[in-house]
Amino acid sequence: MHQPYSSPPAIAKIREHKGKAGALLPVLHALMEEFGYIDDDVVPLIATELNLSKADVHGVVSFYHDFSQTPPAQHRLQICRAEACQARGCAGLIAGLERRFGASLGQTTPDRQVSLEAVYCLGNCASGPAAMLDGHLLSNPTPEEIQNLLTASPLTPVHGGSGIRVFVPRDAAALAAGAEEVAHTIHREAAQRGIAVELVRNGTRGMLWLEPLVEVETAAGRVAYGPVTAHQVPSLFDAGFLKGTSHPLHLGPTEELPWLKHQERLTFARCGVIDPLSLAQYRDYSGLQGLARAQQLQPSEIVETVVESGLRGRGGAGFPTGIKWRTVLNAPADQKYIVCNADEGDSGTFADRMLLEGDPFLLLEGMIIAGRAVGATLGFIYLRSEYPHAHQTLQQAIKIARAENLLGPAFDIELRLGAGAYICGEETSLLESLEGKRGQVRPKPPLPAIEGLFGKPTVVNNVLSLAAIPLILERGPAFYKDFGAGRSRGTLAIQLAGNIRYGGLVEKAFGLTLRQAIEDFGGGTASGRPVRAVQVGGPLGAYFPPALLDTPLDYEAFAARKGMLGHGGVVVFDDTVDLAQQARFAMEFCALESCGKCTPCRVGSTRGVEVIDKIVSGQNRDQNMTLLTDLCELMVDGSLCAMGGLTPFPVLSAIEHFPEDFR
Repeated sequence: MHQPYSSPPAIAKIREHKGKAGALLPVLHALMEEFGYIDDDVVPLIATELNLSKADVHGVVSFYHDFSQTPPAQHRLQICRAEACQARGCAGLIAGLERRFGASLGQTTPDRQVSLEAVYCLGNCASGPAAMLDGHLLSNPTPEEIQNLLTASPLTPVHGGSGIRVFVPRDAAALAAGAEEVAHTIHREAAQRGIAVELVRNGTRGMLWLEPLVEVETAAGRVAYGPVTAHQVPSLFDAGFLKGTSHPLHLGPTEELPWLKHQERLTFARCGVIDPLSLAQYRDYSGLQGLARAQQLQPSEIVETVVESGLRGRGGAGFPTGIKWRTVLNAPADQKYIVCNADEGDSGTFADRMLLEGDPFLLLEGMIIAGRAVGATLGFIYLRSEYPHAHQTLQQAIKIARAENLLGPAFDIELRLGAGAYICGEETSLLESLEGKRGQVRPKPPLPAIEGLFGKPTVVNNVLSLAAIPLILERGPAFYKDFGAGRSRGTLAIQLAGNIRYGGLVEKAFGLTLRQAIEDFGGGTASGRPVRAVQVGGPLGAYFPPALLDTPLDYEAFAARKGMLGHGGVVVFDDTVDLAQQARFAMEFCALESCGKCTPCRVGSTRGVEVIDKIVSGQNRDQNMTLLTDLCELMVDGSLCAMGGLTPFPVLSAIEHFPEDFR
């Protein structure tokens, strides 16, 4: 519950964080948590305490979506409007919520009970349409279910005990599907029957259509049941599921499930297997072996090991990770930084969230190795605010790592929250945000590896890039490089989302075709209708028609077809999709999320929406189609960063492959 605004507690919150480098965003988050908004009267207090101008403070507050300047409603309801949730029917959910609550999206109900807000990806892209109520993720909810939740008390997580091991995921997607209710019911049912069980709260295995997936440890290994609801738990006990016996929800030995068995799980080997906050279990499953190997090597030897592995950045650009590290290692400086970009904002992506919630020590180990390799003593994890459960998990993992002396004076990590700005996924915008500024893009050069955070040499890597490092050090570069195709080495976290029957995460060596991913693993569309379009690479990715589904999932193959892999998100649409409207949404999203620094992106995206509206309404179609193409070319050539430069890709691909939708 938020407190009424007053100056003394506000000043206390400011002073609690003012000693941090780039303190403004942590201060604003603390004030939002305390009061629910940034009161006008607090701006001069912040400015005085942080030695900033009031204009600087106001500029940052107004830039980020999360920093409200008006008192909040009692409940905050966010509904995802991104592409994956569009493919799963978010328009119907929004319409139903607007009718039930008597307020439009972007408004607050007259009684100030609920604010309805649009959000653009909650990381639950395989189980949408997704919503979030007061920080709690929801999968495909009905308006009635959401209204009932307004008066419900959240359950306290249950875990532990001594007895037969039962695994119930604590991943946000599993919780959104009812995993906490299932865990409580198992705990209660076991107690009533006098059966001793140990509840282990693992991460998700990535088979999100089966969540909540319950596993039981038997003499023959772990046996899976799913998807389990709370009311089905008594029947599981009646059937003797603790011995792995038959039941309608019985799936068999977990490791033998074809969906898992046919993957190459390197980065995600522990996800769904261990308690993510048990450092002992992490060690039992070869955790910290990569760090032990790194401690035997010189920094340059660590860097060359990463270079030899062929690891490329998993955040979108595919730049060789080892080359970036070598640049930072060789840059003379009294201070260097490791920055983990955990601002996973692309629709259709949830791999970062899944790993952060299912195996957080892997990321910390990768960052510690990176720090040793380049001579950095401090790292930052920049996490998107739409991932509150990942935030809590990382906070606990960092605390445990410090207590075990994995983090400390030699290398420490700070966790920082973003504030709802998609553009902060761009590395220089992210650095500006970490410094407490508006998340505007910096011109390059200088590169962050030379002049990055606070002007110092900085490694900026994605979560999955850093998470690949421990295995490379443990098993050697040749082992990792043996997976993949061409210049794309290792494995790719393919995230199947949108209108897909079996949505979830598939880790496979580069080279699997898009068709194999969608059909062999995804099972086609959830609707049963034909696939019409697939968008890979998030909101800036091209739309591929069925004729291009045999494209291999690797960087060069996608680039050759005017697409990009991005973060590996695959959003499937059936034959009911209107690609002209998807092209319009690409421009609309760019206009909403542009940092505003360059004209081609800021103005071009707004004009793009207007031109597409004219085309679909039949106004001077040929002339406006030419204008739209010219506008896209201008944005590609003139934009400062990928936001404006790549937004035309979904638009131009829609025009090329689906011209009938523009008539």
